[in-house]
Amino acid sequence: MTSYGASPLENVTGARQELTVVLPVRLLRIPDWPEGPYPFELGNRLTDVQTRSTYFAPASARALYGAPGRPCRWHLPLDVKHDGLHLLGMELLRAATTRNNEHALAVLHLSVERPLLPVLRALAGRRPNTGNEILSGPLDPVMLFAGVADVRDHEAPFAIARPYTVAFMTPTAQQTPALRFNLEGELPPSADRWLWQLASCSTPEDFPLPPETAGEQFKDTARISADWSALVLRQGAAFLGHRADTGTGDFFEFAALHSRSVYLDALLLGSLQRDQIDELTDELSHVFTSSQLAKRVAALERSIAVFRSTYWRQHLTAHGAANDLLLAFQNQHRLPARFDEILAEAADYSRLVQTQESQQISGALGVLTILGLPLGTALSILQVLDDHSVAHLIVSLILSIAATAAALTTRYGRLVLTSLRAR
Repeated sequence: MTSYGASPLENVTGARQELTVVLPVRLLRIPDWPEGPYPFELGNRLTDVQTRSTYFAPASARALYGAPGRPCRWHLPLDVKHDGLHLLGMELLRAATTRNNEHALAVLHLSVERPLLPVLRALAGRRPNTGNEILSGPLDPVMLFAGVADVRDHEAPFAIARPYTVAFMTPTAQQTPALRFNLEGELPPSADRWLWQLASCSTPEDFPLPPETAGEQFKDTARISADWSALVLRQGAAFLGHRADTGTGDFFEFAALHSRSVYLDALLLGSLQRDQIDELTDELSHVFTSSQLAKRVAALERSIAVFRSTYWRQHLTAHGAANDLLLAFQNQHRLPARFDEILAEAADYSRLVQTQESQQISGALGVLTILGLPLGTALSILQVLDDHSVAHLIVSLILSIAATAAALTTRYGRLVLTSLRAR
């Protein structure tokens, strides 16, 4: 991979530029908005719940859209223009966890009418920008979600350092760094560089990739077709066209629709998985903070089972691109490896609880043996001798107690008492 050099992308306005911003919020109340995801339209195609659900397995669809009578997603159409940005609408996706029932993800759908990369850099807090001033004025999320949800500060649990961005850009005929040389030609190296900058919300000056490892950064690039590619990183995701966008009626209208709906939903599911795994990791760290180890481990195992049945999917749909995007998101956040570590650690704790319970059972059986054997032996002797003397019975009981006390002073007796006190 050659050096990045100076990039012209900071001054480029693509033929078609769409931006989706995802940020964590605290849900204050169920909004009185229409239920379901934002229904984008293209001709006679409507990306409502019914349409999107056909792309996903039922379990994934329930996590993303809810179930009849139990909605988890709402949308609100808007028409707000400010500083080269056009807000089309917003969504709320309830992402309740075991410990945080109010956790949710807010989604803003925008069109960008000025160079896209500086907007992304501002959202990411890149220099010389110092904050999220792009989302200000009428686009301020605090104001947009007032009374419905609180935008979390950067110190709150589950909060990502900056909003997660999903950028979609198509080039004009003059923006050759992103274009294929011909319909079946190879992509120029500059196309992946543009894709990287859009996904990472950075310029080479912000984050210069070392040439020795630059190729690794593009290994998860999804070549959706010859027309466009996608790249998922920790800071964001990007879709970039590789031929000139001809405007209204072009295939890129459909591509933009997909990037805002099905492909966005794949990334949102990855975000839900990340937050759930974050909570499971935190729950693991508190296992030994309580004396009720068995109860803590049982609760942890239940949380893991709920997560696996509700959220943990690596195969979303028969449509490959959505699966590829989800897997790329999971790889960026090491979710499969982290979940395997959670399972292994939980299994260790479960074995520890089982060992303790086995020790308790063995100790209880030992106590019954120490207490019962001398007494049972004495009573059996009296029964064999057909001795009905009360005095002899009392003597037998006294000798049994003495024998039991003596047995408890032996190494075996002390081991039994220790096992009973272990809990």
